[in-house]
Amino acid sequence: MDISVIICTYNPNLTRLAQTLSSLQKQSLDLLLWELIIVDNNSSNGFDAHLDLCFFPNSRIVREQRQGLTYARLKGFDEAKGEIIIMVDDDNILQNDYLQKTINLFKDHPRMGSAGGKSLPEFECATPAWLKEFYGNLALRDLGNDAIITKWENSYPNSAPIGAGMAIRKVALQSYIDAMRSDKNMITDRTDTSLTSGGDNEINIQILKSGWEIGYFPELVLRHIIPKERMQVHYLARLLRDTNRSWVQLLEKYHINPWKNINKQTLLPRKVKAYLSYKAWKNEVNFIKWQGACGMLEGRIKS
Repeated sequence: MDISVIICTYNPNLTRLAQTLSSLQKQSLDLLLWELIIVDNNSSNGFDAHLDLCFFPNSRIVREQRQGLTYARLKGFDEAKGEIIIMVDDDNILQNDYLQKTINLFKDHPRMGSAGGKSLPEFECATPAWLKEFYGNLALRDLGNDAIITKWENSYPNSAPIGAGMAIRKVALQSYIDAMRSDKNMITDRTDTSLTSGGDNEINIQILKSGWEIGYFPELVLRHIIPKERMQVHYLARLLRDTNRSWVQLLEKYHINPWKNINKQTLLPRKVKAYLSYKAWKNEVNFIKWQGACGMLEGRIKS
């Protein structure tokens, strides 16, 4: 088995998931050379009863009862038989040659531990004019048409792969798996009640610290479906707040945090000061950015 495609999902939208599966059905790579693993992270909407996986000869649905994207991914990693793992979200539409090109680039780069590419928007409705400010927060990315390969330099590289479409050499993943199994302070990534993140970043950090390279390759292209509810101010404000908080906590965990810790007693006045600095009352962009700043401050509180 060359590739294991892992889709971790929790109460997925059936229409979007169908688009994801359709793009996998159209892959140019021979179906016998890869497997599809859908990890149901304790869903309650019975989505699996509506799936027809007959087209995929090597496919199965497995369940992970512990809530959180990190737990679901670990379950998928444990199940995977492929030499390369590709993490696909349940709202990703992969270009038809995504799997084949992934195999090619890992053959060409024997020290490549993880790789990603372009994540382009597929909007379900008209977008507000200010949304582009937050493309990166919505896992949308286009770093141009040149490959970028990075080694560990005691800081987190901006070109590191994001979770959507991230391809990982399984042997390079072992240090991350070992760390998660023994980690009492695990950052569990998204859950049913939280938009925290950091799992993608932690995978990359562990791979880099183990001596592998990571890379951005523009030939890997997917489209990320963005529904109306993810373009709302309240959603984006919560997203930035939760992800920024967990981002700082992750950097602190690996001793690469450039910001000083702060005392909890100073949190409220700092938030008020940030509210004024960002002029959060003026428009949507300022308010969302202020919420992101609040998340950064919360992440800097001394533990």
